Amino acid sequence: MLLLRRYNTGYEDGNYSVVAGHLDGGEEVKMAMIREAKEEIGIDLDYEDVTINQVMHRLADDERIDFFLSATKWTGEIENKEPHKCDELSWHSLDALPENVIPYIRHALMNHQVGCQFDSFGFGAI
Repeated sequence: MLLLRRYNTGYEDGNYSVVAGHLDGGEEVKMAMIREAKEEIGIDLDYEDVTINQVMHRLADDERIDFFLSATKWTGEIENKEPHKCDELSWHSLDALPENVIPYIRHALMNHQVGCQFDSFGFGAI
């Protein structure tokens, strides 16, 4: 799993996340992933190679719906295209993630490992 360590953003700095971002107005989810991958790590993804793995309903300071996607094929070389927001890119096994993965990201990665396609996070006991 490719993880990036957040830096100088004001949100979860020093902790690991995945390539992520927000939808631009009128943007379809897979197209957003293709754009974010290009912007953050410099690779090109083909639409048919992008898979939606999970949806997470998350409560933190506000309420969010997160989509987690993956791709196993790409073109180009992975490189840090946003060094002002990320100070490290590194590969990790799902069985040996760093301690400082953002909690909801860790939860999503564990869900991915067991094939869970929908979950909620941050709502406490239901």
